Amino acid sequence: MVNTNTLAQLAEQLGLGDYLYLGKGIAKGGGRNLKSLLANAFEAVLGAVFLDAGYDAAYHYYLNRYRALPSPIRDENFKGRLQQVAQERFGETPVYDSEGARVGQHREYTSVVFAGAQPLGTGHGVSKQEAEQDAARAALESLLGSTTEAPAAKTAKTRSRRAPRKKRETPPSEPSPAEPSALETVPAEVVPLHAMAEEPVAPAPRSRQFGEPIE
Repeated sequence: MVNTNTLAQLAEQLGLGDYLYLGKGIAKGGGRNLKSLLANAFEAVLGAVFLDAGYDAAYHYYLNRYRALPSPIRDENFKGRLQQVAQERFGETPVYDSEGARVGQHREYTSVVFAGAQPLGTGHGVSKQEAEQDAARAALESLLGSTTEAPAAKTAKTRSRRAPRKKRETPPSEPSPAEPSALETVPAEVVPLHAMAEEPVAPAPRSRQFGEPIE
């Protein structure tokens, strides 16, 4: 509903091009028919309705004008679609070479679009932007055969989900027969009391008194 072409068409219905205050150069070059200027003029009128009467009045005013259009024009973004196609096919971003020339009392632009060193299409228009859009449209028709054909979408690869790993079960270690386990108690060696009593006890050394001979 809201794009440059539709707004320009609504401005043409109101004849807003005749009320634009333009310089002599752009007026002689067909500036009153530029879609960008006409769209801006209609937006200014819609803004004035909003400031004067509020949102509801501006909304219904635009909606009624839009419904009165015989066939609303789609705003085709040929440059954006061409960039996607050129990057997929050539790995290059389109580059536009545009030049303007005066044709009688009007100024006309010619644009050639390239992908690398290869020209893809040529377009014309009363503004540089329109010429580039026309060149992109011609390039899409040359590459795809139609501007309505959309480039093939890349199929996304589905990744299978990996199953969770099972924890490795380690068998319980059995104690070796040579070494007793921690739970088993080793009996202590029993020494009889009479054997302990029979052992001779060495007498404790006596300290030598002063004056005693050395043995």
